[in-house]
Amino acid sequence: MTAPRRIAVVTGTRAEYGLLYWLIRSLHEDAEVELQLVVTGMHLSPEFGLTVRDIERDGFPIADRVEMLLSSDTPEGIAKSIGLGTIGFADTFRRLRPDVLVLLGDRFEMLAAAQAAMVARIPIAHLHGGESTFGLIDEAIRHAVTKMAHLHFVAAEDYGRRVIQMGEQPDRVFVHGTPGLDHLAGMDWMSRQDLSDSLGLALGSPLFLVTYHPVTLDDGSAESMEALLTALDAFPEASIVFTWPNADTGGRVLISMIEAYVARNPHRATAVASLGQRRYLSAMRLADAVIGNSSSGLTEAPALRRPTVNLGERQDGRLKADSVVDCAESPEEIVAAIRHALSPEMQAVLETMTPVYGGSGASAKIAHTLKTWPLEGLIKKRFHDL
Repeated sequence: MTAPRRIAVVTGTRAEYGLLYWLIRSLHEDAEVELQLVVTGMHLSPEFGLTVRDIERDGFPIADRVEMLLSSDTPEGIAKSIGLGTIGFADTFRRLRPDVLVLLGDRFEMLAAAQAAMVARIPIAHLHGGESTFGLIDEAIRHAVTKMAHLHFVAAEDYGRRVIQMGEQPDRVFVHGTPGLDHLAGMDWMSRQDLSDSLGLALGSPLFLVTYHPVTLDDGSAESMEALLTALDAFPEASIVFTWPNADTGGRVLISMIEAYVARNPHRATAVASLGQRRYLSAMRLADAVIGNSSSGLTEAPALRRPTVNLGERQDGRLKADSVVDCAESPEEIVAAIRHALSPEMQAVLETMTPVYGGSGASAKIAHTLKTWPLEGLIKKRFHDL
């Protein structure tokens, strides 16, 4: 009998775990696969909600935990966290000996894991390559992981062409879509009342779901957050659910600003370190506008036919549906964009538009390819010239 293929999956944040959930589940339930789930980063931090407990509640066995996140969001702190992660992943991969390593996206936790796997000669499968996020170190990390990876699972044809443009072999690039949309097919949605009870806030109308992450190659994130909060004051009747930014450079300053805003507006605003996938997507489904600079405003929100107010340049380079309203980070432009998102014209757009990232089913396709793709010679790559 052939031994199960050992497939390691690394997760470091609540958002990326949500994208990976159905892929992890598919691998866990497959008798021909030994899932090796490695948890790291924000999942292990009490400050960011200790979301490893969500993974445990979902019933997935955790093969290892890599502590790497320092209690610092300075450039020096992040660089040292990457170093700690590389050391930790080196020990983890030596013990687990995975046949394939699965990494998603562009965060510094994935860079640490990719470096350790590369020198250990472990094939890397990378999800969501070929995308672009302007003004972030994520941009360089994503493309660096692409060049260290051996199999590429991209969300759209345009992104697949970019990966091939970077010299990757076309037959190793798979346009299977985004696994995060698989939630929408099988979600046990929360009602408005259930979500209100869960958050401890009576959710009025309009309802705004707000997520704003630091722009790590720019020093202006605090000023942009101030502009956003000022703009929200123009909608005193709105209920606002904030989710915390990621543990990136400057993130803790933004958290303190959000908490201060909630303290001034306790009757209509709340902030949660981690909503979890069910609450987050339920809040998005009920929201009258999704506001901020998170990629979920470009992927899940259009699929749920909710309008997005996309602030600044963080998501420049990504495909966007007609429901996404781009705006500069000034109070006046943010207010105008929110009003457009709430307008009858936008409601008409939402009824007829086609989401650019397709529908559900990506996780099963990715899992099948991971399980069946030949491993012999996989780590040897030739540069594909156009």
